[in-house]
Amino acid sequence: MNNKNTMTALEGMLKKMLRYKKVYGIVTVCTFIISYLMVCSVPRYYVSEVCLAPESSGLSSSGSLGSMASMVGLGSLGKFGSNIDAINTEIYPNLLGSNDFLIKLMTVEVENSTKDVKCDYYTYMRDKQETAWWSAAIKGIVGFFSKNKEKSGDEAKGLNIFKLTKDQKDIFDNIRDNISCSVDRKTDMVTIVVKDQDPVVCATIADQTCKKLQEFIVDYRTKKARIDYEYFKKLCGEAKQKYEKARQLYGSYSDANMDVLLESYKSKVADMENDMQLKYNMYTSLNTQMQMAQAKLQESIPAFTTIQSASVPTKPTGPKRVSSAVLCVFLAFFITTFVILRHDIKAIFF
Repeated sequence: MNNKNTMTALEGMLKKMLRYKKVYGIVTVCTFIISYLMVCSVPRYYVSEVCLAPESSGLSSSGSLGSMASMVGLGSLGKFGSNIDAINTEIYPNLLGSNDFLIKLMTVEVENSTKDVKCDYYTYMRDKQETAWWSAAIKGIVGFFSKNKEKSGDEAKGLNIFKLTKDQKDIFDNIRDNISCSVDRKTDMVTIVVKDQDPVVCATIADQTCKKLQEFIVDYRTKKARIDYEYFKKLCGEAKQKYEKARQLYGSYSDANMDVLLESYKSKVADMENDMQLKYNMYTSLNTQMQMAQAKLQESIPAFTTIQSASVPTKPTGPKRVSSAVLCVFLAFFITTFVILRHDIKAIFF
């Protein structure tokens, strides 16, 4: 088909569209009203964001600990200088999405903006969430025929992540969808975004998610150091008790036999003194190792720099009601046009 025929066909299509202007008007108005009402049925949500920069997993001062250990003759402590971190920033998104982490948020106390709801986060997600009318209708029908009813009361503390019920799994999935985490590979900056229907709850969970993440990382990074410290602390306490007991026996025996000149008594006193000295040397050595383990524990605690703290959002993030309605109107316009001109379009292009 040449250009002249194409132009003629397009003009004919335009005139045909003008003949159906009432249809376009009815479709446009009805689509806008229905789509707007449908979008209005979807609860609005708010978003709160937290940005933090965690400390690098490598220990910059591990060499100083090794040199300190060498100075006091504790070469075995050189192993403290190595630190292979299995959880780096790239694992944080998977960590925040795990049930083991999410269950830590279930007992967090939340209060909505109107202060008429105050409960744990699990109960809030289970009982205080608004849904679109069609979702509520479907859930009601399914719930009516369901044999397993969700228990009421305080369940947050008794959740068993090894065996979750279907309703509990749905709540975990909803929370997992509401909390997202991203990591900038260039700067290692961690961004946590929390979505919720209430602005105060949104900010509260964003703040608690950040704190729980920091607590988890601190606990992970210091676990080995804490075990070492508690071990040396226990050995040091036992060594101190043995030394004090040996010192008391030596002092009592020496006082009781101060004027005795027999060599057998002098030999026994010397043996007791040597035993006391050995126990003292053991005690001082373990005490030094305990102090080094304590220094290692303090050094293992990572630092987190909060770039942006959680704040209560003032405006809802979505859904965009007018934008969604306008998009539906454009879609309805193109569909109506295709239905009206389907034969003309087929004649031109096919």
